[in-house]
Amino acid sequence: MTDPDVVVLRQTIHGSDGTELAAAIRERLPDRSVALARTPAEERELLETARIAVGLDVDEELLAAAENLELFACVFAGTGHLPREAFEDRGVALTNASGVHEPNIAEHVLGSMITHARQWTRAHRQQERREWRSYETTEVYGSTVAVVGLGAIGSAVVDRLEPFDADSLGVRYSPEKGGPTDEVYGFDGFHHAIADAEYVVLACPLTETTRGIVDAEAFRTMRSDAVLVNIARGPVVDTDALVSALRNSRIRGAALDVTDPEPLPEDHPLWGLGNVTITPHNAGHTPHYYERVADILAENVDRLDAGQELENRVV
Repeated sequence: MTDPDVVVLRQTIHGSDGTELAAAIRERLPDRSVALARTPAEERELLETARIAVGLDVDEELLAAAENLELFACVFAGTGHLPREAFEDRGVALTNASGVHEPNIAEHVLGSMITHARQWTRAHRQQERREWRSYETTEVYGSTVAVVGLGAIGSAVVDRLEPFDADSLGVRYSPEKGGPTDEVYGFDGFHHAIADAEYVVLACPLTETTRGIVDAEAFRTMRSDAVLVNIARGPVVDTDALVSALRNSRIRGAALDVTDPEPLPEDHPLWGLGNVTITPHNAGHTPHYYERVADILAENVDRLDAGQELENRVV
């Protein structure tokens, strides 16, 4: 296809390749021409004429050849790997896929909380041993939850806490903006937010402010029955301090979808701790990923044509 409205670049996310994304876009934009690039040569050729490109990455050389490009829709929420200055210099709008992970990661967080409250990992161990022995459990209902990071994912977690009648505390860079939690703190109030929380959920980006913010001091602040849930980035947590806190019962447990280091080495002590659940950076997995990317793109194509502000615009 020559002169397409939209070109889908080569990519694979959660086992799905660009073919599925192209099909989802065609379904939502039946009046637009959508081309799928399968080789580097096709990418370059199609980018030379396309108005809109969708993909994981594009380098400055390809961007320079894309003379008609008006919008690059990144299929990741993060765009730090892209040449943002080059987009700005060439007047090409850059959007991200913020919001595609809200339902699945929020469900992962709630599932992690319930797993630790009801001690399902212990139940699984006992089932493997065919051991019928009662044990104590707790409830998520009526608990206090601190959510560090009130972006799309953190806010989705708070929304899903409503049926549990939980008290919620939020931490964000701009507390003056408020948020969906009962109380909102800035990062200077991080310790106040986590002090009374039975669950501390990390949903923040990795920045100089958040790197290692959950350290030995934080574990001394947290309740002894608190559970740490990390779906942010591994380095937000000081791993050595976490291992020490878990071994010495300074906190009740941890649910880790991300770790530092990552992947977690086979001989790492976290694997052997009974109060830890570990998933391999899998909270973001969903079969609906490309469908949600296509929804955002379709909306932005209409906005682009109407000269309106684009959803999820970064540049």
